[in-house]
Amino acid sequence: MAGTEDTEPAPRHLARLISVRALVLSVVLLVGFTMLFPTIRAYLGQRAELDALASDVVVAEQTERDLQVELDRWSDPAFVQAQARARLSYVLPGETSYRVIDPEFVVETPTVEGATPGPVAGPTLPMGGAVTPWYTTVWESVRIAGESAMPEPDATERQ
Repeated sequence: MAGTEDTEPAPRHLARLISVRALVLSVVLLVGFTMLFPTIRAYLGQRAELDALASDVVVAEQTERDLQVELDRWSDPAFVQAQARARLSYVLPGETSYRVIDPEFVVETPTVEGATPGPVAGPTLPMGGAVTPWYTTVWESVRIAGESAMPEPDATERQ
């Protein structure tokens, strides 16, 4: 009977020992996680930022290559001449330059016998010549609005 008394407390003692070991292990793991988590999070954040900056460098290098190709194009005199003609409407001496004012605003004139047919293009000026500047029109609008906003004096206020 003495052998059975010794074997009975062993499972209880073993279960308690395992639970204490598990508790100590979980506390150690929790403390380790608490101490390492901020470091790992900072590492991963910096790694993501580094990857983003690397992709920005690739884009900047591609832009630099494109700009270098554009710069090389401008060293060609024929390209410069073509751009001056297209962008600035430059012409060589002896050439005649034609400019269409507004190709969508073309009014057909009625056909009259003896008159030369052809479209009339461009805006028309009012009778009297030039149009007043825009700031004159704005000032006139402000003056008229100021006059209409002032109240009329009453008959009792006049006396």
